[in-house]
Amino acid sequence: MLTVAVVAVPPVKAFDLAMPETVLGAAMVDGEPGYRIVVCTAVPGVLPAGLGGFDVVVSQGLEAIEEADIVVVPSTGSRADTDAATLAALRHAVAAGKRVTSICSGAFVLAQAGLLSGRTATTHWALADELAANHPDVSVRSDALYIEDGPITTAAGAAAGIDLCLHLIRTDYGATVANAAARVAVVTPVRPGGQAQFVDAPLPAEHGVTLADTRAWALRRLDSPLSLDDLAARTRAPAFAR
Repeated sequence: MLTVAVVAVPPVKAFDLAMPETVLGAAMVDGEPGYRIVVCTAVPGVLPAGLGGFDVVVSQGLEAIEEADIVVVPSTGSRADTDAATLAALRHAVAAGKRVTSICSGAFVLAQAGLLSGRTATTHWALADELAANHPDVSVRSDALYIEDGPITTAAGAAAGIDLCLHLIRTDYGATVANAAARVAVVTPVRPGGQAQFVDAPLPAEHGVTLADTRAWALRRLDSPLSLDDLAARTRAPAFAR
């Protein structure tokens, strides 16, 4: 079993903070959990959760990083002033040979610690220009789900953290375990990190009608010839009468 330390840097994003437990916790190896997840922070206690309207309680301090094999820094609103203790703990983790990862704006924390200097990294596409401007020593890519550069892996926003976690599982235990974990968590199987974060595809105009009933009707009659006139007559939608 590998230990994962999830470092909460306030204000936290609760979704990203809980994501490693949800996805990595679904990884089973020979009937046993593949990971033990520990959430820690510089000053244990009640942490604000951004604009979520609720707070998060974290009881473990940064000493949890010392026992971890993997360190995850999820999203945070602290993009320029992360506390010195957290930055020092992350530097020590890399020096000790641990794998360190980030989700979304967590990349800013790694950059503040100097861990992305001379490396290629990613973050949420909307924050990529800010990361590049604030840290010109980092090669920032906004067209990737996650990027692995040596012991450091950075992931894009929100759901890309799921892809990061599945990548970690595949790296540690293989594709079979990773895909099984994806199935348990009801998420997309492992996606390549170089996949685009977002594809701006135009959507057709909404006419307020659907062909669902027509498709269901046709599927019940696959043993009979069905013409376009038959389907059109069955639809009887104003949008198709024009």
